[in-house]
Amino acid sequence: MPDFLMKIISFVLGIVTSLSMSMSSLTALVNRSNFSVASSFDTVSYEEQLVPQKDSDGWWTFTSDRPLKVVQFTDVHIGGGILSVKKDKKALNAVAAMITAEKPDLVVLTGDNVYPVPFQAGTFNNGISTDVVISLLEKLGVYYTVCFGNHDSEIYSDYTREQIADKYANPDLKYSLFQKGPEDIDGFGNQIIKVKNSKGIVTNAFYVLDSHDYVQSDILGIRGQYDNIHENQVEWYKESVLAIDAANKAIDPTCPMFSSLMFFHIPLKEYDDAWKEYKANGSKDTENVKYLGGGYYEDNEKVCCGVGDDNLFETIVELGSTKGIFCGHDHVNNAQLEYKGVRLVYGMSIDYLAYIGIDKKGAQRGCTVISIDENGDLSVSLESYYQDKYVSKYEKENVSLDR
Repeated sequence: MPDFLMKIISFVLGIVTSLSMSMSSLTALVNRSNFSVASSFDTVSYEEQLVPQKDSDGWWTFTSDRPLKVVQFTDVHIGGGILSVKKDKKALNAVAAMITAEKPDLVVLTGDNVYPVPFQAGTFNNGISTDVVISLLEKLGVYYTVCFGNHDSEIYSDYTREQIADKYANPDLKYSLFQKGPEDIDGFGNQIIKVKNSKGIVTNAFYVLDSHDYVQSDILGIRGQYDNIHENQVEWYKESVLAIDAANKAIDPTCPMFSSLMFFHIPLKEYDDAWKEYKANGSKDTENVKYLGGGYYEDNEKVCCGVGDDNLFETIVELGSTKGIFCGHDHVNNAQLEYKGVRLVYGMSIDYLAYIGIDKKGAQRGCTVISIDENGDLSVSLESYYQDKYVSKYEKENVSLDR
C-alpha cells in the first residue's frame, strides 16, 4: 500500500479513536434503553423445543425425526448509539415479534447484525450493540447462531471481529450455538450445525460461513469492493461434506448424500449471473434458471457480490449436498432463484438504519422461514413483518409497502 495512503488512513483512524473515547460514556447511557427493550419481551413458549447436543466431532447437533423450522434474519443493523436508539427499538421489536410467532427450532442471523457507523448510529462501539442482540435472543429463549457481515466489525470499530466472535461464543450463554470455527480456516464463525435422525444418520446440515468484508485496497469500504469466500473455506466445506457422507454410509451403505443449507452475508456472483440470464431471456425460465419469486430492487437491479473469483458454487454443484444458499447484504433484494439445481435466496432484511429513508419503507422487511422435512427436503417462505400474524409488543410503525 502506498505511503501516502497509509498516512491518510492513520490520520483518519486517529480522529476516529479520539471521537470514540469521547462518545463511549454517552453510548453506555443510551444503551440502557436498548437493553431495557431487549429484556422486556416474553420468552417464547414452545410445545416441544428441540435441544441440541455437541456431537463427537464437536458440532452442535439436533436429533429429530420430525420436520424442523429455521428462521433467517439478515441486516438487523442495531446501531447502539445516540442517533439510532429509536430505530434500534423498532428493529428489536420486529425481530422479537417474528420469532415469537414462528417459534423456530433455530434462528440464523446472516450478518450486519450491528451497525456501528458513527454518522448514522452515533458510536463506534460494535461491542455494546452486539451485547444487545445477544440479550434479545437469550431472553426469547431460542437457539441461534450468526455469521458476520461487513459492518459487524469495521476497521474503525471498538472491537475486532475475533472479539465479537468471542461474545457470541461465550460458554455462559444458554442458547447460542455459535462457534468460532477451525483456527486454520480464514474468518470467524465457520461452523456446522447438524440434524440427525434417531438412527444416527445426518439428514441435514447447516453450513455457516464468514464471507469477510472488504478487499485490502478498500479497507474502509468506501468503494464497496467486497471480499469472497476464501479457498481454504471451500476446501473445509468439501472435506466436511465428504466426511459426513462417509459417516452416514458407515451406518447405512445405501444412504444417499445428505442435504445441507448454507448461510453467509455477501452474495456470490452467481446471484448476479442467474438474474441476468433470467432477464436476458425475457424474464422467463431458462435451462439453468428457475424463478421462484421476489425481485432485485437495488439500484439498477444491482448485486453487491465479491469482486474476485471463488469456486464455492462450483464445489456445491459438484458435491450435490447443498440445496439452498441464504444471504443478505443487499437490503431490498428479496428474490429466490433456482440456479443449476441450487436455490439462491436473498433473505428479507430488518434494516431501519443504514439506507437513507429505509425506516419509512417496509416491502423488504421481514424474515425468511425455512421448513425442512424428515428427508431433508425444504420449502422457503419470505414473510413480511407487517402481516397481522406478527403481533408486536410495541406498536408497528407506519411504512410504505410500495416498491
